[in-house]
Parts: sequence; C-alpha cells; structure tokens
Amino acid sequence: MSDLVLLVQIASTCLLTGLIWTIQVVHYPLFAAVGAETFVDYQADHARRITTVVGPLMLIEASTAIALVAFRPSVLPDWIPWTGLALVMMIWLSTIILQVPCHARLALVFDPDVHRRLVRSNWIRTFAWTARTALLLWAGWLAFSA
Repeated sequence: MSDLVLLVQIASTCLLTGLIWTIQVVHYPLFAAVGAETFVDYQADHARRITTVVGPLMLIEASTAIALVAFRPSVLPDWIPWTGLALVMMIWLSTIILQVPCHARLALVFDPDVHRRLVRSNWIRTFAWTARTALLLWAGWLAFSA
C-alpha cells in the first residue's frame, strides 16, 4: 500500500510540476498578448479548461500527500512526507489567496498590474512543486532501491 501511495504521489506531482512550468513560462506571460477585446472570453475558457486538468491532479496529489504521512514506506524518514504535505499546503494556500483572486479580477477585464501580480505570485507554486518533485524523486529512490 505505501509503495502505491508513493508512486501515485510521484506521478501526480511530476505531472503538476511540468504543467506549472508550462503555465509559468509560456501560458501566463502570453495572457498579455491576447488583446483587451477578447481577453475576458479567453480568461473564462482558460479557467474552465485548466480546472479540468489541474483540479483532479491537485486532489489526487493532496490526498496521496496525506496518505503518505499515514502510510509511509518504512525506509523513508518521517520528515519527508511531512515536508511534502507542507509544500502541498503552501501550493493550495498560494492558489486560494493569491492566484484565484488575480484570475477573478482578470475575468472582468485585462489589467496589466493584476497580470504581473499573477505571474510573479505564481513563482511560489512553481518553486513549491519543483521542490516536491525533487523530494519525491529522492523518496522514490530511497524506497525502491532499498
């Protein structure tokens, strides 16, 4: 059971890390090029489509992060799943407190200041997911090479 939880945790986090880097470096910066007259519709489409991809993965990641605390492979130190869970909490808090309000404002009208705030604040999630990937790949190496 603990190996399966770890594998699902690694897979979901790696997928989300690749996705967040694409969003951070490609997608969010291109918001500025959409044009004011079509941006609101574009933002609505973005929110709907990205949620269908990110939502289930984030739920899987969060639930397996909690499960990994409870069902930790015995070769892993306690701090690894707890650190991973803390990073998930950081990602969720950043999403709720910083990115969702930016998207809500951008859903009304393109605002360059809000757009900049979205791009800058999203680095929190980008770095947190990258740290989770490194942590979990190391945990996987410890667990599966033992």
